[in-house]
Amino acid sequence: MTHDRMLGLMAWARQRLNQPDLTLQLISGDASFRRYYRAAGRIWVDAPPTTEKNREFVRNALALTQAGIRAPQVEAVDYSAGWLCVSDLGDTSLFSQLQSDTVAAWYAKAIAVLPRLAKITLPLDAFDRAFMARENTIFPEWLLEHHLGLNLTPAEKQLLATTFERLGESNLAQTQVVMHRDYHSRNLMVCGDGELAVIDFQDMVQGPLSYDLVSLLKDCYVRWPEQVVADGVAQAYRAYADADLLSGYSADEFRLAFDWCGMQRHLKAAGIFTRLHHRDGKSGYLADIPRTLGYVAEVAAASRELQDFADWLGHRVLPAFVSQEPV
Repeated sequence: MTHDRMLGLMAWARQRLNQPDLTLQLISGDASFRRYYRAAGRIWVDAPPTTEKNREFVRNALALTQAGIRAPQVEAVDYSAGWLCVSDLGDTSLFSQLQSDTVAAWYAKAIAVLPRLAKITLPLDAFDRAFMARENTIFPEWLLEHHLGLNLTPAEKQLLATTFERLGESNLAQTQVVMHRDYHSRNLMVCGDGELAVIDFQDMVQGPLSYDLVSLLKDCYVRWPEQVVADGVAQAYRAYADADLLSGYSADEFRLAFDWCGMQRHLKAAGIFTRLHHRDGKSGYLADIPRTLGYVAEVAAASRELQDFADWLGHRVLPAFVSQEPV
């Protein structure tokens, strides 16, 4: 089926450009069902309409551009087939540029974008209790039960429910803004002039202010020293204050909201990584689970309200994973 779709996409590209000999060069797939090709100075996207949010992608790309945020420009789209032609932002992801001596400067650039992103006006789904409830099922279903084979007791299920309720209340108490949902270094591209462009934004929703910041600073795919995280949080706090987005949060309150927001996100992500392995045959993300759960363990251990969860995670879940990186 993938080959047939590639041939269909290539025929569409040839017709649009009137180049009967045009061929597509595969760039990559991703964690979804999208696949990306390059030809004639453009990116051609195979995004099956049954699984991908193509209308949202086109709408959000325009909104980002209008907000002064670089994003792929949509040149053409066939919604029924699930094909898009967008501008080529190159191959240099922010992830590939991060080193211990460059991460602070790059993250400063990425953080500077966030207030503009937050203030975009779009009719987006709310990252509300129902939304979080759907996400919160992924960790126990896919990581605990399906991957680790754990049969949770009623007490363990109640502990999870109580923990998710606390995290959700913290998220809902924050200023609710437009959020990317996956604002990390693999979804930021470094353009030729050194500025950043945003990709993979079709899942944007209205949710807690700190969500995109934690996606960046507590990246599931790369970990930096606490000082990098603390400096980034402090920079974002100032930027959000200047944009009148903080709703009275002190710096310490914002840091706690940031950490708890990250905990909810990382539990979901760890579950998704196992789902990608078992359901979709994409096993490369399994190596990121110990790092992702490491963030969770640290936040829980540092929070008096979450000590029961921290103890349970440390004794019941983390020992099932072997990693060279301490969690």
